[in-house]
Amino acid sequence: MPTELEELVEFLHHGNTQIRQIAVENLVPYSKTEPTIFKTAQLTPVKDLKLLIRDYAPIAKNALTILINISSDAEILKSLAEDDAFLESVLLRITNPKEKTANDLSMLLANLSKSPSLERLLDLKRAKVPALSSSDSALGQLIDLFNLGSKYNSSATFDYLAYVFADLAKFTSMTRYLLSQTPEDPFPVITKLIPSTTHPSLPRRLGISLLLKNFTLTSPSPTSLLHPPISILPFLLLPLCGPYSPDAFTDEEMESMLTELQYLGPEHVREEDKMVIGGILDVLYLLAVKGEKEGRRILRAAGGYFVVRELHVAVEDEGVREGCERLVHVLMQDDEGEGMQEVEAGSADGGTMMTEKSKEEDESDDDDRVVEIF
Repeated sequence: MPTELEELVEFLHHGNTQIRQIAVENLVPYSKTEPTIFKTAQLTPVKDLKLLIRDYAPIAKNALTILINISSDAEILKSLAEDDAFLESVLLRITNPKEKTANDLSMLLANLSKSPSLERLLDLKRAKVPALSSSDSALGQLIDLFNLGSKYNSSATFDYLAYVFADLAKFTSMTRYLLSQTPEDPFPVITKLIPSTTHPSLPRRLGISLLLKNFTLTSPSPTSLLHPPISILPFLLLPLCGPYSPDAFTDEEMESMLTELQYLGPEHVREEDKMVIGGILDVLYLLAVKGEKEGRRILRAAGGYFVVRELHVAVEDEGVREGCERLVHVLMQDDEGEGMQEVEAGSADGGTMMTEKSKEEDESDDDDRVVEIF
């Protein structure tokens, strides 16, 4: 005999709108506490929810909330992510400039991108959206949404799309795409995304820091980030900088740093989120290790060591300090083959740099990283 909850999920496909609305509204809390109720009858409730995102706004909103919450289940994720018709339904709605649930759709896409099947976004062509862009690329349209934000849809920011791009960057096909140019823009696609390292939105900053980490792990030529027309270092080092005391740097040190990093006033605020800082430090470390001698030379010439030295002093977080020590240890490597130098961290306790963590261990850590939406 069916339980009351099992009977409730059956009303998701009821012909009466009010009954559907009551059913989906009452099921939202159970999407967190008892998600298995949506797996009954060979995932029939999931199939119903796929259709309900096209229903009246209150119903669609609750249906999306449920799908976001239950999409961490492997079987449900597979059902959602591998359904071409459902993916197009999501894309059709998220690119509608009047869509009220666009942010929820962004969150759902961020969860769906945990499935390897979402790599097909890179090759997926769909109808152009004239109000958005002239691109017929599904991924290109999502990047345009991300950049336009509330200018395109006043009800949305599209911040969570950053996590979609981050997960896709685990594929070499995505790294090639990010370095490519489009007919509409002579600059590599990645240049549209890297300014978000200093965006006010935390999901954007964190998502793009993860994107850059995955890129440097996956790309066969990560040092391409260090050269024009990308020249990423200002976007990586500036968030690590704070308003410096007058004696933080010598005149020679200050003049050797990138122009964007020099003489920052009290209005400049250092990144406060430890995960974002850690992600940026990981990117810099990978550029120094995978970029080999060239990568280390460019980072040193940009003043990377001085920035990280002051970060180590300013941030009282063990994880951040360990990341600083690991990076500086590599930056101070003697590239003429005389081994590593032990370098003072500049902290009050006079701590020294750690031994370098292996690249293989770092890559293993990244493979298991999952960003939770709810």
